[in-house]
Amino acid sequence: MNKAELQAKADSLTDEINFLRTLYDAEIAQLQAQISDTSVVVSMDNSRDLDLDGIIAEVRAQYEDIANRSRDEAEAMYQSRFQELQSAAGRNGNDLQSSRNEICELNQSIQRLRGEIDSMKGQHKVYCHFAQIKFKHLGGYSLTAIVYLSRFMLQACGHEPRLH
Repeated sequence: MNKAELQAKADSLTDEINFLRTLYDAEIAQLQAQISDTSVVVSMDNSRDLDLDGIIAEVRAQYEDIANRSRDEAEAMYQSRFQELQSAAGRNGNDLQSSRNEICELNQSIQRLRGEIDSMKGQHKVYCHFAQIKFKHLGGYSLTAIVYLSRFMLQACGHEPRLH
């Protein structure tokens, strides 16, 4: 935009502001004219018979109503929270019981595997002792016979011989 366009825009905005000011001033003058034509009548009740007992009873009733609603809301909130905690405790109890059951199953598996390991160790000792005795007596046998006997003992232990 060039300077001429900006000046034209500024002049347009200035004219609009002046128009709005004139309109505002006219509305103010009209409202002031209406106010001066209006009369207000104020009536007062000068009775000095204030029913303080009635006022106190009404205020007390309002406070009791508020207190009852607050108590009911607090009770409802307490019951809701209590039920949430009960259901969470139930879920946690179930999770705990399933974890305990799983631990018991794992302990049983561990005991069973330890028993199998101990049994295999015993078998291994017996076969090693047997092999030592046989190898002592195999002094004159060929290497092929010794390998054959070793494979036989490994198969008897439940192990497949590895060939290299």
